[in-house]
Amino acid sequence: MAFGAKKVGHVVSGIGGNGMGQILAAMAAALLIRLFSGPGPASLPEDETCEENDSVNGDDAPPSAGKVLPVTITWRNITCSLSDKHSKSVRFLLKDVSGEAKPGRLLAVMGPSGSGKTTLLNVLASQILASPRLALSGLLEFNGKPSSTKAYKFAYVRQEDLFFSQLTVRETLSLAAELQLPEISSIEERDEYVNNLLFKLGLVSCADSIIGDAKVRGISGGEKKRLSLGCELIASPSVIFADEPTTGLDAFQAEKVMETLRLLAQDGHTVICSIHQPRGSVYGKFDDIVLLTEGTLVYAGPARDQPLEYFSRFGYQCPDHVNPAEFLADLISIDYSSSHSVYSSKKRIDALVEAFSTQSSAVLYATPLTGKTGPKQGMKFGKKIAAKRKGGWWKQFWLLLKRACMQASRDGPTNKVRTRMSIASAIIFGSVFWRMGRSQTSILDRMGLLQVTAINTAMAALTKTVGVFPKERAIVDRERAKGSYALGPYLLSKLIAEIPVGAAFPLMFGAVLYPMARLHPTFSRFGKFCGIVTVESFAASAMGLTVGSMVPTTEAAMALGPSLMTVFIVFGGYYVTADNTPIIFRWIPRASLIRWAFQGLCINEFTGLKFDCQNSFDIQTGEQALYRYSLGGTCIRDTVIAQSRILLFWYSTTYLLLEKNKPKYLLLKAPASEQIEPKLKLEPLLETDQPPPLKQVEQNQQVESTPVDQTEPFILEGAK
Repeated sequence: MAFGAKKVGHVVSGIGGNGMGQILAAMAAALLIRLFSGPGPASLPEDETCEENDSVNGDDAPPSAGKVLPVTITWRNITCSLSDKHSKSVRFLLKDVSGEAKPGRLLAVMGPSGSGKTTLLNVLASQILASPRLALSGLLEFNGKPSSTKAYKFAYVRQEDLFFSQLTVRETLSLAAELQLPEISSIEERDEYVNNLLFKLGLVSCADSIIGDAKVRGISGGEKKRLSLGCELIASPSVIFADEPTTGLDAFQAEKVMETLRLLAQDGHTVICSIHQPRGSVYGKFDDIVLLTEGTLVYAGPARDQPLEYFSRFGYQCPDHVNPAEFLADLISIDYSSSHSVYSSKKRIDALVEAFSTQSSAVLYATPLTGKTGPKQGMKFGKKIAAKRKGGWWKQFWLLLKRACMQASRDGPTNKVRTRMSIASAIIFGSVFWRMGRSQTSILDRMGLLQVTAINTAMAALTKTVGVFPKERAIVDRERAKGSYALGPYLLSKLIAEIPVGAAFPLMFGAVLYPMARLHPTFSRFGKFCGIVTVESFAASAMGLTVGSMVPTTEAAMALGPSLMTVFIVFGGYYVTADNTPIIFRWIPRASLIRWAFQGLCINEFTGLKFDCQNSFDIQTGEQALYRYSLGGTCIRDTVIAQSRILLFWYSTTYLLLEKNKPKYLLLKAPASEQIEPKLKLEPLLETDQPPPLKQVEQNQQVESTPVDQTEPFILEGAK
């Protein structure tokens, strides 16, 4: 569907209004046309598709649903620094970190808080948010090729579990499967695929329970974490990243989650997780570990007993009946209890870091990086997966509309609160303005009632939207980053899904208030009254979407939204008339949804009314009242069209902001050749191999330590 420029011009000119209104309408119409007629997910040219089809027949053919393509990740000399403009200092989040993750093995990144665990995970997953203060360098290879995570399917399970709270576990996985696996067209096949995933994750017992949130109790924290895994596993990713998956869980739930990750590794996935301090049974599930402290590498290699044997050769023995994970965490942590403990623990850590970095033959983990090969083939493979995974524009729209309708209609607590508030505010306003007559004083009373009606309707819709949308935007950003759907279908489905619920509350408010205040007693006027406040409610919700797109958190949105609405209230036509507004501010009443709603309500109410007169200068008709307060000279249709223009403008602005503010990630730059470590060979650490004594390691340091043969067994500073 395409529109020519002339046709758009005719549409805009047909809307009418002043120059500012036509400009806003033109902008909104152009973006709306782009939203509907956009190509959606990009498809590949025929020649590239043919080339990729040829490559699929090779060894790198993408697996079908449920099959996993094995991927080995190798990284070398990863350095990430954060600069401070004020102090002109540089802090290293990661410094010359190297390692490898293999398919079929569970790799755990361990270390104290602030050691760089999440940063390393984000670097490997290409999820470091771009910032001018950040610098990132190093070598990263997938299956021996200098490629990126875009070349293969990968999953990232973050610490925060974000879902649409009113959907069940089964519905969440089914919708994710429909969006990410369009090649499974049969309902039976998709249901079987989802059922198998539920069984694998241990979610069969809660499959038909709603997820829940702070308002409604749903599934447990461990089940939410496993559901996060399930949503990421839909597309059968080769690599799974999990950022502290046990955070906030009790010991039993934490072990269940880690057991799930271990089973996924056994299925052929490459699983990398960060974890702070696991219990002993969880530590036993790790195949490999990476120990970090203050961004530097202390150990990288097989887990379980090998790290204990390695550190024992420096005199640090793990006591009997002590959790190895706790021993390792204490060994590489700085004790800040006293100045002496800080000095001794830093000396110990610096020596261990230097000792590990000098043992090329003792690094069990690193493998030689292959020669430079062009990433062209890998990138083509990634494009094919992305193009294949995305469905059509209208299919995405219908699926997202289905989800939005379920979320809006099932949100019982929110809907109950909004219903009670609508009825309560209508009763309060109706009691204050009870059965207004036709006296001269009733003119200002009617205008005051209509003004608070416009304010109440707009603020109720705005606060509801800004309180919910920032959280929903985080979910949408994650799903769009995976390529599940485009932005256009999402916004359109959200607009349509909220029409029934959004219209219900203004109708309830009007049904109670209108007879209590004895406004113009005709059914047609009542219908117009409800229509005006309903359109205003939609416009305020659209404004809330824009505010939620501008700021990162709900708290910031709750602070910014009412502040902007206050400006529109001041220029809403009741406190300052349009004629008395300063010239530099006259554009604000034209953009104020409060002003147009108030003006439409006044025209609907005062047209045809006659008032009691006692003096010659009294207002006799409603039309005279409208002209006296600068509300005449227009009709209800013009006010509704103006509100519709404002609605389209806010939705178009939301679209632009979401497109502009989508996450941008930092690219990994290759380090200088002199910074690259020599290639390391995969050699087992035999018992006869002796690590270099710490005394030799520390010759270039100011901090000194005792040699290995004089080192006492490991005792924590301050231990009694």
